[in-house]
Amino acid sequence: MKSLGMIEAEISEAIIRFEKEYMGRGPLETKTYIVDDMVLVRLKGVLTKAEHQLAGAADVTNGRELIKQVRCTLLEKGRPLLEAVIEAITGEKVKSLHTDISTVTGERIILFTLNSAPGLS
Repeated sequence: MKSLGMIEAEISEAIIRFEKEYMGRGPLETKTYIVDDMVLVRLKGVLTKAEHQLAGAADVTNGRELIKQVRCTLLEKGRPLLEAVIEAITGEKVKSLHTDISTVTGERIILFTLNSAPGLS
């Protein structure tokens, strides 16, 4: 029988693998929280050195928006892979995915909503 903590840890490991294999670089730290029918994944240290440079450039607004656009587009392209992983681990269908990234702190949040709360089996 998997505990909530075991499911959360398994999701964190799967997201780290996705980030490394699909995005090319993994986060420094990842933590997953399951609350009812929501899976919240917090990734720290996801920005590359080049993205830090872009975020700190003279035209900060455009650089930050560009980073957010590229990261969001890349995640949308990999969305079927992520949804399949979350569904396999939780046993529930993913209803929606939401994400944002801070170009100041280098944190990314990924929120999955599921059709129902995962049963702990």
